[in-house]
Amino acid sequence: MWYAITGIDVENSLDKRKAARPAHLARLQKLLEEGRLLLAGPFPAIDAEDPGPAGFSGSLILAEFQDLETAKAWADADPYRAAGVYKGVTVRPFCQTLP
Repeated sequence: MWYAITGIDVENSLDKRKAARPAHLARLQKLLEEGRLLLAGPFPAIDAEDPGPAGFSGSLILAEFQDLETAKAWADADPYRAAGVYKGVTVRPFCQTLP
């Protein structure tokens, strides 16, 4: 089943994000290679594709996992969590309707 993983950033997370980004992307790349990643990306803190120093306010990952517990365990092990980028993470089942 698909799961929506939403991380909400702490204030001024940009430097922490930059430091942890390679490890974060490596885990997402693995999901992609396994055919289990529908999409992933950050929420810009301002209305711009490149928010510059304003940074980001969070992230969204839509990925396939065996069950909710597995999805939560994967989210808990995210490098952004370990680096203190996220102040909170939610994991919810997701049903794709379109496209």
